[in-house]
Amino acid sequence: MPSVMAPIVERRRQVLGRLATLASLSLAAGPWPAQAGSQLEEPLSHAVRTALSAAVADAAPPEPVLRTQADQQAYAQWQAASSQRLLRYKNHPVERQEFLQTLWYEARRAGLPLSLVLGLVQVESAFRKFAISSAGARGYMQVMPFWARSIGDGHEGRLFHMQTNLRFGCVILRHYLDREKGDLFMALGRYNGSRGQAHYPQAVLAAQQVWRHSVD
Repeated sequence: MPSVMAPIVERRRQVLGRLATLASLSLAAGPWPAQAGSQLEEPLSHAVRTALSAAVADAAPPEPVLRTQADQQAYAQWQAASSQRLLRYKNHPVERQEFLQTLWYEARRAGLPLSLVLGLVQVESAFRKFAISSAGARGYMQVMPFWARSIGDGHEGRLFHMQTNLRFGCVILRHYLDREKGDLFMALGRYNGSRGQAHYPQAVLAAQQVWRHSVD
């Protein structure tokens, strides 16, 4: 007997596909404007707070682990392709390299697709390190200050530090994906503080298409 959830899951998959297809038609017009929202502060259980705190605590340098020559070549190809696309946002080659290296490390560490994180950063801040939303969200991934108080050391200014911001953003997105049982549409809405609405997931999914790569 087929699961009663199957039609719902299939319908959501079709809706997400249509959203990404329709939204991608407008990408040629230029960079997406920043569309930062405001993540909502929610009560966290002690176990969840402890796990998230541990996930953001390690300040290891973002050095990619590339064990084989094939891994090294794939990383180099991804760096070159992504750097070219990032040129419209960041002119300095060293800054682009450092940003991409850090994003690779943090996205891989959190088990997230590289293109998804890049698409989210594009929509949230348009790759502006010191972006601040009207709600007070900060940095590349527009992390709300309450996260620094809840699972960090309380120093909100550190959310402008590149690796710290990408670390928090990736850990938070991973948390929302797990909480939504892998439902990307709902997790993205929760990240933006607009859970259940289509506009933000549509924007991120469309931006993600630009950053897709074979190593994703």
